[in-house]
Amino acid sequence: MATELRILSPWFRLLIPSVADLIFIVLLIALTGGGLAGRLLKDAGTGWHIRNGQQILLTHSITRTDTFSYTMQGQTWYAWEWLYDVLIAAIYQWLGLNGVVFFTAVVIAATFALVLRLALHRGSSLPVAVILLMLAVGASIIHFFARPHVLSWLLTVIWFQLLDSSETTLETAAHVKQDRRLLWLPVIMLLWTNLHGGFLLGIALCGLYLIAGLIRYFSDRKDRQTIGRWLKRLAVATLFSLFATLVNPYGYKLHVHIYLYLSNRFLMNHIDEFLSPNFHGVAQQCFAALLLITVAAVATKRQKLSLSHLLVIIFAAYSGLYASRNLPVSSILLTLIVAPILSASISDVGASQKMSLRLRRLISSSNAFASRMTEMELRFRGHLWPALALILGLVVCIQHGRLGARQVMDAHFDAKRFPVQAAEVIAQRGIEEPIFAPDYWGGYLIYRFFPNARVFVDDRHDLYGERFLKDYLKVVQVQPDWEKFLNERKVDCVLAPTAGSLANILKETPTWNLIYEDSTAVLFQKIK
Repeated sequence: MATELRILSPWFRLLIPSVADLIFIVLLIALTGGGLAGRLLKDAGTGWHIRNGQQILLTHSITRTDTFSYTMQGQTWYAWEWLYDVLIAAIYQWLGLNGVVFFTAVVIAATFALVLRLALHRGSSLPVAVILLMLAVGASIIHFFARPHVLSWLLTVIWFQLLDSSETTLETAAHVKQDRRLLWLPVIMLLWTNLHGGFLLGIALCGLYLIAGLIRYFSDRKDRQTIGRWLKRLAVATLFSLFATLVNPYGYKLHVHIYLYLSNRFLMNHIDEFLSPNFHGVAQQCFAALLLITVAAVATKRQKLSLSHLLVIIFAAYSGLYASRNLPVSSILLTLIVAPILSASISDVGASQKMSLRLRRLISSSNAFASRMTEMELRFRGHLWPALALILGLVVCIQHGRLGARQVMDAHFDAKRFPVQAAEVIAQRGIEEPIFAPDYWGGYLIYRFFPNARVFVDDRHDLYGERFLKDYLKVVQVQPDWEKFLNERKVDCVLAPTAGSLANILKETPTWNLIYEDSTAVLFQKIK
């Protein structure tokens, strides 16, 4: 096989796409013009990210107070994802919503293609890596949104690889002296802190490797000097990474704000993405399958599992079970660690003398085939087809989603999920007075009406706080005194989901007049 590859190279390796290339291209097509294209704009928060970025570009200053709502106008707002907002606003101004979707699709596709390549370099066979990667993709689909967390996925993969590959230098003392990979961590953290709150994960991973290194230092007398040298490098890199998190527009106050937000039990228990996963869904079942495979792989592993890998596995499993928003990152980390372990276990099974000769031959031939495929995959480095896919995608976006006479991209907020038609009615009637609407519509309404009108509430829950959101939920859930909150806030218009409890009770309330209704939203106006 190696001889054949040498004969066909370099043109063969340039023109034939690798499996990682195919995964990149398939995901890119699916997320831009295929079956998954509608998912990326299913989170209204994309709307306020775009508008905030435009505001920053226009004013040349980072947002520090709320300008999008009339309920919190002028209050301190920590726009901790400001750098993403600027980036996505620049893309929007150049390529519109198609560009926003295309950029997000590129990041997601690149992340999972990189996971596959790294899994192979870490010792996984190609079939095992592909199967686990597909489970990771399946577990992540529920968070395929055009929001900054997708950049956090990519940075997590890079961060973990730098940490883990640096630890492997402990095998050779000379390599520890020459290793410079950890120096990249503070640089990445400087970027990560201003892109997404997921930067905390990077610090947590450093902590896990420090704990594993310390335990190894005190238990391994033979290589204590080498381990100690590496630990010093990691400790310094972690310390500088911590300092890098302070380089943000809000300094240490951002950390205090994040702590207060994440430690608020009411918010954590009422925000969907922070709730534990419901395993009746396909994505959650993919994560459950990954967990079961992880347990089986670790249980059958002949060699001792490194303490750092064990800690990361426990951390990833707990994080994924604790909150749905952690499923993608947890799945990615499990794939990177478990794929090589499972591949080695399968290879060991083929060599077991306890099996019948026929079964051993079958497994051995399968392992040999997998080995040849893996070797071939690692030799493909041209990446011509992903480059062409990127160029073609940019051309399509520049031409407003058209490829020749055919419309292949049409990124838009779904009228079945968001009050698109009702917003047109509001605009036509010139309604600018306060309109009460659900928080999950707020981002779309900011996108649609800012700066001409402001929203009542949106999904920036850390801005609104527990007290406000408790009163807000009284209205949404039609609890006792629900109308009192609307009167106190001088709300004369309500935009509610058609099938919701609020819409039903307002239809029966004489003081409210229905002025528009469709299958998604109902617009009411108070009779004065």
